[in-house]
Amino acid sequence: MWQRGVCDLVNLTTDRAQQQSKQRRRAAALPPVDDFVTRGIAISAIILFVGTGGAALSMAIKTLNGFGPGPNSLQVCALLLNIALLLLGWSRLRVLSREVQARKKSEAEALHLARFDPLTGFLNRRGLDEAATQLIDQSGDRKESVAVIVADLDRFKQVNDLYGHGAGDNVLRQCAACIAEFLPPRSIAARVGGDEFICIVPIDPAHIERVDHFADNLIQAMSSASHADDLGPLDLVTVSIGLSRSDACQDGNGSPQAIDHLIHLADIAMYQAKRQGRNRHAWYDPAMESELRVRREIEAGIRRGIAQGEFVPYYEQQIDLASGTLTGFEMLARWESPAFGLVGPQVFIPIAEEIGVIDVLSQALIAQALQDAKLWDPRLTLSVNISPVQLRDPWFAQRLIKLLVEANFPPQRLEVEITESCLHENVGAVRALLVSLKNQGIRISLDDFGTGYSSLGYLHELPIDCIKIDRSFITNLAANSDNAAIVQMITTLGKGLGLPIVAEGIESHEDLAELAGYDNFRGQGYLYGMPETATETARRLAGMGLLASGGDQTGEPARAATAAA
Repeated sequence: MWQRGVCDLVNLTTDRAQQQSKQRRRAAALPPVDDFVTRGIAISAIILFVGTGGAALSMAIKTLNGFGPGPNSLQVCALLLNIALLLLGWSRLRVLSREVQARKKSEAEALHLARFDPLTGFLNRRGLDEAATQLIDQSGDRKESVAVIVADLDRFKQVNDLYGHGAGDNVLRQCAACIAEFLPPRSIAARVGGDEFICIVPIDPAHIERVDHFADNLIQAMSSASHADDLGPLDLVTVSIGLSRSDACQDGNGSPQAIDHLIHLADIAMYQAKRQGRNRHAWYDPAMESELRVRREIEAGIRRGIAQGEFVPYYEQQIDLASGTLTGFEMLARWESPAFGLVGPQVFIPIAEEIGVIDVLSQALIAQALQDAKLWDPRLTLSVNISPVQLRDPWFAQRLIKLLVEANFPPQRLEVEITESCLHENVGAVRALLVSLKNQGIRISLDDFGTGYSSLGYLHELPIDCIKIDRSFITNLAANSDNAAIVQMITTLGKGLGLPIVAEGIESHEDLAELAGYDNFRGQGYLYGMPETATETARRLAGMGLLASGGDQTGEPARAATAAA
């Protein structure tokens, strides 16, 4: 009987140990529980040990003293098995205790990671929701409001691209330290995205200017503290901040909005701060939401329009001012949108650059323009504008050359226009790209000259073939002596460097007469007609005998027809 009972206990202990092993392998994240069965087995083993040990040991002692026949063999076996059970139970309890402690530690770490950002130590989005709800409840009891502050680092992606993700992490930690330094008491801070921080601040509605003061200090501190290890200040890191407040943002029933909605409103204000020039803060205004909605519609329309071919090239004439000869056209992008009508590039180009579709859009337009220009007289050139975003692509030159090959278009007839702003980011990469294009016979033009801050040394270092004077210096040239002096200076510079000059924005005969005194000038502007579609341009050239199929039979250059002629 004793033997059968002991065997049952041993089997039960073995089964339990196997079950615990399986649970550890497939459910490491389960909450720790006490193994009551194992504890029961250990207690039973102790009771059995006392019972069998008392009988067997007393008989053994009597036998050693010369009394009695000796202990019963079954009792001895039961005693030994009880000792084995005690050792097994003790070992199992120690393992279980360590397992429980490890699980508790893992639970605590998992709970911390579920609520806190490991990089900055701030709350994450889940932790923010819980803490913000508590803070809003406390503020309501104190008759306070709360302000939501959304801070987003400007051009943070460039930090990771140029310096590496380790440098980016260091910038985030420093920015978090700035927030912690200036954060008012009882406030909470969270990092909810790669480079986005959210602060919830209790405020007195009568002293809302304290939030503006906090935002200004934060902008200044985060901008000055942006360093990447020993790489020096990262001047391109700034911060844009959006603000909303619970007492000014209420639902239709007059109740304060939920924290998620306040964050959404502050996020809208943050994007408005970015559009206003970055490195500033803005309070939410209801007009911003409708503006953002239109912006989202434009973004969706751009993506859809690229796929459906809604972006088309228009062409503006370029005229030799001395002879009045048509020398070529500049391709200007237009968006023929079913929803928005005819949209100019000043609207959709910046958005296309921000959402990362400018390269696809530009390549499609250039490919179409090359096909259109093939129908023109071979003496006419085609000028295309290149976005600064495209010049950051090391494969841009190869893509452009591929378009020329596919269109069978002579590279000597193509002129690429870049702006001065392209030269500030990475002049070495820009120089390599322009040299690659130049080696293929493509001409390079520096557009909007005089509006940027580029060094004049770039004109000597870069393979520039032409300078284009910005239209702001040409409009009302006859009546503005300052503009006339600037144009004269640029003309002298162009002559000294042997660079031809193009004047943009000629809109009146007075401006044209003022420019007539300069040598080696080309001009373009509405005086010679508005930009036209490919069909209208081909019709104009056909009337002038400047199509490739017919050409000019006289051999004399055709005169450009002005709008006022």
